[in-house]
Amino acid sequence: MESNAAVRVRFSEVIFMMDMKSVESKWQAKWEKSKQNVFNKKNIDKKLYVLEMFSYPSGAKLHVGHWYNYGPTDTYARFKRMQGYEVFQPMGFDAFGLPAENYAIKTGIHPKDSTEKNIATMEQQLRNMGAMFDWSAEIKTCEENYYKWTQWLFLQLYKKGLAYRKESLVNWCPSCETVLANEQVIDSKCERCGSVMLRKDMTQWFLKITDYAEELLSDLDKIDWPEKTKLMQKNWIGKSTGCEIHFDCETGDDITVFTTRPDTVFGVNYVVLAPEHPLVDKLKEAHPEKADAIDQYVRYAAEANDIDRLSTAREKTGVFTGAYATHPLTKKKVPIYLADYVLYSYGTGAVMAVAAHDERDYAFAKKYGIPVTQVIQKAGGETILPYCEDGILVNSGIFDGLSGEEARDAIAVHLTKIGKGGKKVNYRLRDWSVSRQRYWGAPIPMIHCEKCGVVPVPEKDLPVKLPYDVEFRPTGKSPLASHAGFMKCTCPKCGGKASRDPDTLDTFVCSSWYYLRYPDAHNDKQAWSPELINKMLPVDVYVGGSEHACMHLLYARFITKALRDMGYVNFDEPFKRLVHQGIILGPDGNRMSKSHGNVVSPDTYIEEYGSDMFRLYLMFGFSYTEGGPWSDDGIKSVAKFADRIERLVRKSLELSGGHSNMTSAEKNVNYTKHYAIKNITRDVEAFSFNTSIARLMEYVNALQKYDAEVAEKNVTFYKDCIKDLIRMIAPFIPHFAEELWQVYGNKNSVFDESYPLFDEKALVKDETEYAVQVNSKIKAKIMIPEGLSDDDIRDTVCAYPEIAEAIAGKTIRKCIVVKGRLVNLIVG
Repeated sequence: MESNAAVRVRFSEVIFMMDMKSVESKWQAKWEKSKQNVFNKKNIDKKLYVLEMFSYPSGAKLHVGHWYNYGPTDTYARFKRMQGYEVFQPMGFDAFGLPAENYAIKTGIHPKDSTEKNIATMEQQLRNMGAMFDWSAEIKTCEENYYKWTQWLFLQLYKKGLAYRKESLVNWCPSCETVLANEQVIDSKCERCGSVMLRKDMTQWFLKITDYAEELLSDLDKIDWPEKTKLMQKNWIGKSTGCEIHFDCETGDDITVFTTRPDTVFGVNYVVLAPEHPLVDKLKEAHPEKADAIDQYVRYAAEANDIDRLSTAREKTGVFTGAYATHPLTKKKVPIYLADYVLYSYGTGAVMAVAAHDERDYAFAKKYGIPVTQVIQKAGGETILPYCEDGILVNSGIFDGLSGEEARDAIAVHLTKIGKGGKKVNYRLRDWSVSRQRYWGAPIPMIHCEKCGVVPVPEKDLPVKLPYDVEFRPTGKSPLASHAGFMKCTCPKCGGKASRDPDTLDTFVCSSWYYLRYPDAHNDKQAWSPELINKMLPVDVYVGGSEHACMHLLYARFITKALRDMGYVNFDEPFKRLVHQGIILGPDGNRMSKSHGNVVSPDTYIEEYGSDMFRLYLMFGFSYTEGGPWSDDGIKSVAKFADRIERLVRKSLELSGGHSNMTSAEKNVNYTKHYAIKNITRDVEAFSFNTSIARLMEYVNALQKYDAEVAEKNVTFYKDCIKDLIRMIAPFIPHFAEELWQVYGNKNSVFDESYPLFDEKALVKDETEYAVQVNSKIKAKIMIPEGLSDDDIRDTVCAYPEIAEAIAGKTIRKCIVVKGRLVNLIVG
């Protein structure tokens, strides 16, 4: 009785001889039994660490995006294995985080239960994919044997002075009574309930990523990453070379600003503070008549997130505080405003406003009737304000006539001399806030004691276990804070009563080091063995989405560098090479989402065609790094292509005898084979799978032509070509290739074979096929030896029987030769 898969294939008019579902099950069982995909540490000198970003088990099943990441990357990994590398390709799950907790809040199903169920489903789907994942190294970030070491990592950072606690502004939903990540704020509203988001101060834990800002920037030149991603990180780190300038506030406080344009300092007309600046309260006390207006504006500013506040499209608003600051050079009094386009979390939280030479400041000054003072003049033309380019200084005292860097340097030196500032390098990068007022995450391993203050949990007491019986619905505070059994503890320092930190770690902390755990996943004595990890790392090829450029990828680089400085690793960067897969959009051209109703499930196609054919189609139908809208128009074609391969293989087994010569027919096949091998070798390395498959198709066409048109074959040569074909397709359709390799009488796995190498000599043609025309109409196709002159080519063509007959009794008026392609005889 035939399987459903075989029946469906026939109904789809794709006539497979092979039942792909049973073939895939067969080979997956064989690979698992033989432990073929388990990394052999004896061959560590040949290691190639290929890693796909692990997935969030928030959905019940793999979607097309997972497949597009994992399937083609596995083809790359299999290809490298056949090149002789000992490939390590592990898999695991980034299992903590908001998606599971939000699902729990919505359904009432505990995050642990839903996560474990989803992982079990996704594990099976990943196994069914037939990828060479080393499941013996699997990790799940929500399990105690993993997050114990996440907590250990936090403690090491704390000991090193890289983890600290301070008050910070957070996004707060007054309806849900919880903190929101920036990604959960849509148009200044809570994505869950639609309430207007507020900004409020909360005590948070931070990691000092800013200590590594310069190295994170400079070391981008050492790694093979997409230039766009490196540029995104450069912009995120945001190095600026400029000048710090001190203004004296009337309250006796110092207002420090950072500017890249100290040459405009004589044009300062007002100073702007962020609404959250700690000086605001003092200004209200100094000018009580302005207190109500200030409070109202602070509340207004708190309703917008940082991204909205910095938007160039947002209307510039502000409020005058009634206070003044003293200009450090002119000694004039300049008004102090509050404006939401200044962020307290960026720079110093204060800016000097030069309306004549900054578009934003100019618009603000015009709106509020603030005077505008020009101090830069365009060289050789009319100066139209706001003029924001370099020019010649005017109205700048002793610095008049200077321009550009000369002016900036001179003013910076003068500010240093009088103690009012000086040159400064500033970074846009802020320290990483890792506190989350959430349940489903790794508990922060810190204890709060009234007597001793903040005390780290002793390493011997790790992990700090996440309790199961917790009310995880939002209540306005961290869910763990309401669990007395969790919170109450003894201070490890004084033995007195104490309480645990109620927050959990940002899940990006879990994923900032997982690549280090994979090679030593079952080590219960330490997070990893430095001796082993220093041989296995860095990751050679890392594959995942570009949306992680300024979060996960930056955090992983920071953690690696911090661990290096602590002596736990001896390398600078976690990922040598980075590849971003493109995005498969819905058929409508939009990103796939349930709300759009355009989600494409791979299950239907896998049920009908098998995972190999679905993988092959994903690689052939899309440019890997670009992606595109989903269409299944070509999936039948790739299935038919595989059918053609199977027929060639099975038919070739019936051949025997034949000659042993390398005629022009054999040479043409040999040329096409080596041309394909050369290009596939180059293109797979570049993750250009669609062009690689196109070369395979050309090779199959050449074999089919030889099979159909050549009666007397060089059977030994032809069978060798067929065996090479099986080796060549193996990384692309692994189960299918294994089955054909066995059909051909081989006992070993095709993945124990070497990928064919190309021979440059075979790419030099002895003969080339020419299309021969008479008066621009094709009369024949002729093989002509290489190296002939145009006259010799004409003579060869004219001697060919069909052409000789066509031109008999006529005069050749012109002979057009296009080398390697065409001959056109003009006769009359």
